[in-house]
Amino acid sequence: MNTDKKLLDLTGRVAVVMGATSGLGRALAVGLAAHGADVVPTGRRVELIEENRWPLRTACDVTDRESVDALRDAVLERFGRVDILVNAAGQTFKGPAQDMTEADWSRLLDINLTGTLRACQSFYTPLKDSGRGRVVNIASLGSFVAFHQVAAYCAAKTGVLSLTRSLACEWAKDGICVNAIAPGVFPTDMNRKLIEGTPRGRELLMRTPMGRFGNPEELVGVSVLLASDGASFLTGQCIAVDGGYLASGVNS
Repeated sequence: MNTDKKLLDLTGRVAVVMGATSGLGRALAVGLAAHGADVVPTGRRVELIEENRWPLRTACDVTDRESVDALRDAVLERFGRVDILVNAAGQTFKGPAQDMTEADWSRLLDINLTGTLRACQSFYTPLKDSGRGRVVNIASLGSFVAFHQVAAYCAAKTGVLSLTRSLACEWAKDGICVNAIAPGVFPTDMNRKLIEGTPRGRELLMRTPMGRFGNPEELVGVSVLLASDGASFLTGQCIAVDGGYLASGVNS
């Protein structure tokens, strides 16, 4: 039995956070760093990352395999290892499914689902070499239930959850734990206009037992757990941080 009181200490570990230039990814990068990890936050808009906070700043586009591989090589050159990979890059759009173009559908799946696969594939070897590799994928409530007029996003995030389970089973023998977080409703630049002060937002609040939206910092605790030795026998799981949304039935 492991009685180490520092199970959640990430000191000495190297974490790469995809999609960390804003929103939930940025909060996760800051949180992992606060718990001791050497964090490499990345995204397409690397200029949004504060210059002096991070030991390595490099742009990465998850839709471009060469870009992802170049990021991996830069991290290995700087640190010599990668222990944690967080896949938080994502986009969404709202519109009727019958009007969606195949180009829009393909673009969203490429960013949210195939981009996650690219990063996992690229970082597989250093995560295996770590001996305690951790992958934390950002799923969604849309991995479990439908949301009106965001069919492509929900399909992609359902795929992320399935990919998480598959990689967890394949990579368990390599000492890599692969899990996911399904955030509830967290206002970010990506969704703020859809949920703040709108009928959609009011319905979401009505269905959330805690009666409020989440704060990005409230995802840090579970991300640290999944990145740490505390998750050494935890893989293939998705933890919902949603104020009770998925557990909810009638709330009044």
